[in-house]
Amino acid sequence: MTLNITLNGESRSLDQALTVRGLLVSLGLDPGKIAVERNRQIVPRSTYDQVALGDGDRLEIVHFIGGGNAPVPMPRQDKPFVLAGKTYRSRLIIGTGKYKSYEDNARALEASGAQIVTVAVRRVNLSDPNQPRLVDFIDPKKVTYLPNTAGCFTGEEAVRTLRLAREAGGWSLVKLEVLGEKKLLYPDMIETLRATEMLSKDGFQVMVYCSDDPLMAKRLEDVGAVAIMPLASPIGSGMGIQSTVNIRMIIEDAAVPVIVDAGIGTASDAAVAMELGCDAVISNTGIAHARDPVQMAAAMKLAVEAGRLAWLAGRMPKKAYADPSSPLSGLI
Repeated sequence: MTLNITLNGESRSLDQALTVRGLLVSLGLDPGKIAVERNRQIVPRSTYDQVALGDGDRLEIVHFIGGGNAPVPMPRQDKPFVLAGKTYRSRLIIGTGKYKSYEDNARALEASGAQIVTVAVRRVNLSDPNQPRLVDFIDPKKVTYLPNTAGCFTGEEAVRTLRLAREAGGWSLVKLEVLGEKKLLYPDMIETLRATEMLSKDGFQVMVYCSDDPLMAKRLEDVGAVAIMPLASPIGSGMGIQSTVNIRMIIEDAAVPVIVDAGIGTASDAAVAMELGCDAVISNTGIAHARDPVQMAAAMKLAVEAGRLAWLAGRMPKKAYADPSSPLSGLI
């Protein structure tokens, strides 16, 4: 005797009479993990052995699933943050300018967990040689000092400044800034490229503040830069990343660390930079000019860590329209 039934919307023929349990066993299904509807009536699990299937029965067998089908992307590797051969735990770099005091700076540094601080090179105040000094609050033996060339407008000025920094502290890892003019504080990329080449030939390991031009970033790497540092937005503006597309292209093409520099105003800006795949973030004004610099430093630390984890996880693609969380296939 052949029974014709409809099972989950599809026609099937059974060569023998079966109970509901018999059908489930023939399908390789665990009765304890599904629910059965017969002719729009729920079949209690306790009656599976007694309910016999009849010709023309319509059955729905359902179970619980998660929503949708996820693609299987290639996993990203969580490579350590290495600068000029040295590995750092923290991917946040903070500055030492614009704080009310060196003590506030030191407290913010502790809250940030940063292991690198940028420092400017300035003349000693001969009229008051007993003024507090940065090294009295932030120990260069415990934290990496990163001398920068803030305020330099030519390659020669930058080279001179960093040679003095090397003489003062023995540092060869440096941050290069060569600015075009005083209003925008935008990098003069021609002078920056020239200075990078000069410093690299002089034995410096040069981290370079630059525009978000992917072609120029690659040229800097080609002449010896050990890290590329594209601006997020103008120095001290706090406007956050203005060109995610350019920075992403720089990251994709770089063989050295990419560190977003300038314009990071708050924790969410830092998270965005890290979600793009940046290796690290620099923040000076965003922390120093916060209402509470210590709290902001702690927030930046968490944002950098969260952004890195989000990049490793890989965000979902953006879509123009809604997409249901639960699949429509198998709908009763």
